[in-house]
Amino acid sequence: MTDKIRWGILGPGNIAHKFAKGLAVISDAELVAVGSRSLERANSFADAYSVDARYGSYEELANDRSVDVIYVATPHPFHREHTLLCLEAGKAVLCEKPISINAQTTKDMVNTAREKRIFLMEAMWTRFLPTIVKAREWIADGRIGDVRLVKADFGFRVGWNPASRLLDPNLGGGSLLDVGVYTISLAHLIFGSAPSQVAGLAHLGETGVDEQAGMVLGFQNGGLAVLCSAVRANTPQEARIIGTDGSIHIPDFWHSTTATLSVANEVVDQIDKPFQGSGYEYEAMEVNRCLRAGELESPIMPLQESIEVMETADELRGQWGFELPMERMDT
Repeated sequence: MTDKIRWGILGPGNIAHKFAKGLAVISDAELVAVGSRSLERANSFADAYSVDARYGSYEELANDRSVDVIYVATPHPFHREHTLLCLEAGKAVLCEKPISINAQTTKDMVNTAREKRIFLMEAMWTRFLPTIVKAREWIADGRIGDVRLVKADFGFRVGWNPASRLLDPNLGGGSLLDVGVYTISLAHLIFGSAPSQVAGLAHLGETGVDEQAGMVLGFQNGGLAVLCSAVRANTPQEARIIGTDGSIHIPDFWHSTTATLSVANEVVDQIDKPFQGSGYEYEAMEVNRCLRAGELESPIMPLQESIEVMETADELRGQWGFELPMERMDT
């Protein structure tokens, strides 16, 4: 590898700006290229971050030999297509969450990465935040005993626009795939496995997407995860991990900078760790580490777990009778 890992960004939307700001604080990373369907948008983004190479097509970015790894930042219905484009060009990929729209398309991506022996990781950035790392350390050290319950929610109220990404089924809308996956992924991470039982209810709104959902996941050890997601209702956006001897509270868990450990309702430990940049730097640091070590996937966000999270989401949507239009086209 070169002194700096050379990054490209595919899809210069809002989340790409956050990622670029995170990447800027990493000493061994450099943003060297950006690709968009519009050269005008690519130029605007590149100018904002002093990026030399800017392309008006994703294919040109994928074929840029100066790029080591590409961050796929397009909406999730396009993740499979764009990730496969990059993998076929020999590029390592960090793909924005959710990694795809369902388990099958995720398997397509994972199988291609494994066949070509190219690095791939889902950009579930929450897993890499210092607060979540510390919470896992507290759990591993036995400080809350055996984990029995995870409670997590992520909901916000978006303005009514049936053509928006969050409400249009043709754009993969709905709360589950946008924010519910944060809660499901957290539950998988904390319990260390996929659930053995999955149940949930959702309200499918006027456009047919899940505007709000409640989910319960049961795990082999008897643990439960009680989760909810919403795009038309504000929720606290917090997580609580409850064990036999104590509990962990993580406010704003999906972008947390603080967490507290309590025993007998008394705070006994805490972490307060402001981000160095936007918070997206931590997942990029893990990608850099993996690439330098020659690892094809991250042990913190392994590919099998990305598949299993999508299998959980598939099971829930199946219970709700919620199928995306592009899924019907594939069958």
